[in-house]
Amino acid sequence: MRASLSIHGTCLGIAVAALGLIVATLAIAVDAAPACTSTSGPQLRPLVELFTSEGCSSCPPADRWLTAQFPAARLGADVTALAFHVDYWDRLGWKDRFASAQFTQRQYDAMRANRATFVYTPQVLIQGRDTPEWKRGAAASLAAAGKRPARALVTLDAMHEGGAYKVRASASVADAALRTNAVLWLAYADSGLVSDVKAGENRGVRLVHDHVVRSLHGPFAVNAKGEAATSVAIPMPAERGRTPVLVAFVQDTKNGDVLQTLILPACGGT
Repeated sequence: MRASLSIHGTCLGIAVAALGLIVATLAIAVDAAPACTSTSGPQLRPLVELFTSEGCSSCPPADRWLTAQFPAARLGADVTALAFHVDYWDRLGWKDRFASAQFTQRQYDAMRANRATFVYTPQVLIQGRDTPEWKRGAAASLAAAGKRPARALVTLDAMHEGGAYKVRASASVADAALRTNAVLWLAYADSGLVSDVKAGENRGVRLVHDHVVRSLHGPFAVNAKGEAATSVAIPMPAERGRTPVLVAFVQDTKNGDVLQTLILPACGGT
């Protein structure tokens, strides 16, 4: 009986020790889990931007096109898509809750870079260039852009903490000729956001939005050494969709050309 008790006691001790090791391993894993990182590759990942509004009756078809062409679940796709909701249609009786004067300003900046004289919705930009024939010409333009080498290297490092994303973004531009006008942008975007419009041109229509930019940070200038970096705390919005992502991109402020983009799933915030 004593031998039996000794054996059982030894087994119990081993089990307790093993359990302690598992707990310690899990603790290490939990400590390491919140951070996520990504670095852009050698090929250009082109940027497509949609300027849209819930108050614009011609915008829903463009919203549906963006969803169909660039499914939010395909984070490994070769294109970065962003939808900027502008605020100048809010005067028609329906306030777009995703709209921002900052996004309207971005569209006006793009207008000047394209040497245009007016803004409009829906408007699609590919690599910063106005693309009015987006229904037929976007695929070819994006495919051609995707074959080019990247002209910037972008990295993202994010951690979810206390209802916000703590994000570090950096970029480097090797070509000295591109550094003067190059800037780094950082965006938080989400998909699967639904609106039942009750007034204005889209009254009675249910709209589903993907790639909606919820916050935009920048521009952060590239210095003489070709480097740019920022650390930003991005609060999680009260209304969240199903596929939150962080997007960083480098752009030429003079002509709107995009040097590289990078997408990182918003880790730990769902």
